[in-house]
Amino acid sequence: MTRVAIDGSKCQGHARCVTRAPELFDVDDEGISFVLAEEVPPEHADAARQAAEACPERAISLQE
Repeated sequence: MTRVAIDGSKCQGHARCVTRAPELFDVDDEGISFVLAEEVPPEHADAARQAAEACPERAISLQE
């Protein structure tokens, strides 16, 4: 199973992760992204990878 995390100290609020995987990510009131589900269901693994690759700050980490 794939696990996902965001380093909030690196996130700059571009929200590219949310646009690529809204079922896994959201943004708080300050515009910083956070993870909705740390364990990624298999059907969303590709979206999680795309979100991680799209993050300009590389704030998203995946553990497979």
